Amino acid sequence: MPAHATRAPEQQVWRDPLALMLDSTGEGVFGVDLDGLCVFINPAGARMIGFEPAELLGSNMHDLTHHSHADGAAYPVEDCPIFNAFRQGLPCRIDSEVFWRRDGSCFPVEYSSHPILDEGQVRGAVVTFVDITERKRAADALQRAKDELEARVRERTHALETALHQVRELAAWSESVREDERTRIAREVHDELGSLLVALKMDVNWMDKRLSEQEGRPPEQAQDMRQRMRCKCQNMSRLIENAVDNVGRIITDLRPSILDHQGLWAALEWQAQEFVQSAEMALDWCMEADPEGEWPEPPEPLAMAVFRIFQEMLSNVGRHSRADRLQVRAAVRGGELKLSVHDNGVGATPQAFEAPDAYGIMGMRERARHFGGVIDIQSAPGQGTRMCLTVLLQAGATL
Repeated sequence: MPAHATRAPEQQVWRDPLALMLDSTGEGVFGVDLDGLCVFINPAGARMIGFEPAELLGSNMHDLTHHSHADGAAYPVEDCPIFNAFRQGLPCRIDSEVFWRRDGSCFPVEYSSHPILDEGQVRGAVVTFVDITERKRAADALQRAKDELEARVRERTHALETALHQVRELAAWSESVREDERTRIAREVHDELGSLLVALKMDVNWMDKRLSEQEGRPPEQAQDMRQRMRCKCQNMSRLIENAVDNVGRIITDLRPSILDHQGLWAALEWQAQEFVQSAEMALDWCMEADPEGEWPEPPEPLAMAVFRIFQEMLSNVGRHSRADRLQVRAAVRGGELKLSVHDNGVGATPQAFEAPDAYGIMGMRERARHFGGVIDIQSAPGQGTRMCLTVLLQAGATL
């Protein structure tokens, strides 16, 4: 049998490669003449718009599938890029429009239109198109994710800017408080210690002068002068005692010596007793340890932080609560300290403790956060306020 006989069926299969290509491609392909009428369309293109290929031959493709925009507004044929391909010889590639199906639904499409030339004359156009619904859905999802991310970034940026602004204001407030404290101590040193030292200096000069004159006095006058000098010495002793008391009070304001000598727990109770005495309030004091009686002393920086937080809690009660009873609870369990201050005063809304100018509260929370602790505040108008510090007593521990 001749070899060409076996190849004849294969040659028959490949006789029309263009038709094979149009039938096998997944993209829609159709051709239109100068009147916009369909000359051919492949099966994939016909299926995408809900027709059989034979139904579309001779149909005006613009009127059939490209007549309106996605919002339903009419799409004039004069503006159609597909027709402009053969009217004006302008090829195009568009991915922002829709094609319409037989059932009246539409789908996003990417299409390209190229003019067909025959001996320099435009005879029509070939259009390829593909349904990009999934691509659009993915792009929309990506855009939504991008928009959400940008919104979150804006929120976080705003939160960081707000936090930075609050930190700066807190730092300025802390510096102002320190400066006020320096001014108060300087005034006390000048007004009280200064006046005491001036009085002592005057008394010493008086005694020096009288002692230098003592030898020239008659015995009776000398005895009287000795009595006066003894009185002057007693007065000087009282001035020195007052100076010592003032120095002790100033030192206590700067750093309570009881914190160094007797530890945190004694310092807390001493501070509570001092506060209620000056504020004329009743005190309900309770300390609990587990196991009973074990009160571990925290490291010095943490002890000072707890003491200063406790002072600020009491200061907040004194400034705002108008209370007549104060309850203080200190409990240590499992190495964790819970220190709470509860008053029976006027209370406040939770927003009051989150206000941008609540520098005392911010200062307490920053001190606690530095050691891994937290400040919890519960309050309501007419129901008093409870402030609680929770922190681990081990150095460097975090909650």
